[in-house]
Amino acid sequence: MLSSLEKKYEIERATMMTILVATLGYFVDIFDLLLFNIVRVKSLISLGITDEAELLESGIFLLNTQMAGLLVGGLLWGVWGDRMGRVSVLFGSILMYSVANMLNGFVTSVEQYAILRFIAGVGLAGELGAGVTLASELLPRHLRGLGTTFIASIGVAGAVFAAVIAEITDWRTAYIIGGLMGLALLVLRLQVRESAMFEMMSKQGKEGKKLLTPGNPLMLLRPASFKKYIAVIVVGMPLWAVVGLFITFTPEFAKDFGMKGELPTAGNAVLFCYVGLVIGDMLSGLLSQLLRSRKKAVGIFLCLTAVFSCVYVWGPHHSLEAYYGLCLLLGIGTGYWAMFVQMGAEQFGTNIRATAATSIPNMVRGSVILSTLIFQSLKGALGVSLAGLSVVMLMLVLAFIALASLKETFGTDLDYLEE
Repeated sequence: MLSSLEKKYEIERATMMTILVATLGYFVDIFDLLLFNIVRVKSLISLGITDEAELLESGIFLLNTQMAGLLVGGLLWGVWGDRMGRVSVLFGSILMYSVANMLNGFVTSVEQYAILRFIAGVGLAGELGAGVTLASELLPRHLRGLGTTFIASIGVAGAVFAAVIAEITDWRTAYIIGGLMGLALLVLRLQVRESAMFEMMSKQGKEGKKLLTPGNPLMLLRPASFKKYIAVIVVGMPLWAVVGLFITFTPEFAKDFGMKGELPTAGNAVLFCYVGLVIGDMLSGLLSQLLRSRKKAVGIFLCLTAVFSCVYVWGPHHSLEAYYGLCLLLGIGTGYWAMFVQMGAEQFGTNIRATAATSIPNMVRGSVILSTLIFQSLKGALGVSLAGLSVVMLMLVLAFIALASLKETFGTDLDYLEE
């Protein structure tokens, strides 16, 4: 018979294993998600596209296709997580995107590439939301923010690893490596523990107690829920406007800045930006704990994003080192991803928490489609640099307005159902 102390230790160990596996899952998720941004030019040239304008247009098309998959997957896996459990999402999503990314290494046309990026996008959509939902429901309320910070900070380092792998291997091998990492992670997933809040909700449903259908996306359309759902999404949009434009299309921005000689690559831009994101996520998480406020921490980092975006466009571009230093600053400024996702999970009850927490970050990722459309419509009149900055600033203005409308959720009780 275990003593009460031993039982407490066992519970804590199981929780920490779940957090660790969720973190590794997000690491692989980010590796596979950002790998296209890194190998975009190399892979398209390999497929026979060499014209600069066509490289940009095909890159935007494939990026938008992947993001469309994230939009679909965000809703699919969110509903699945509320109805079938958070852990099942971690299994299903990683299997889907791992297989799709391995097959990306064998494509012979842009059409095949697009289909597999869409499927990979659907799979990639489930990882972060399910992991953060589990962390939020398993950890004590005063440690929730730190748990999410750990998942996001370590997880985003997957982009740094992707940049390194893409540098030392060809783009096809890099995709295959990403897929194999995901499949290997499935073994660790066997030790993941389900959320007690979800299990209690499921038990109440089986016992015939009054319970609103879990995972019902229509509940998000109710006026009060819909308002905060849209608000949280808008708060995160500047982050992916920066990554989707400034970082992904680094070669195009570098040329517009007038850089000569060897131009910066998207792979290195991603590497430095995501090193900054690791730093930023850690700082925003600690700042949230210090201020005891999600909103204040996110607001400060939105201000940093605005400042560093202006510095990126109008700052020094005289060398590769200077350019990559600006990418590092962009990463630090947009390093509020962890707190943004945490806010999304904390705004909703247990019966639709996974639906909200999984779909919200993917709606934000999918907002890149809107950002690129506005960017394309403006770049003819404003040029590449000012068009990109205009899009980011528009997203920031909307984000500040949305943030002001949200309630503070630091330390709130999450064990409740949406009525």
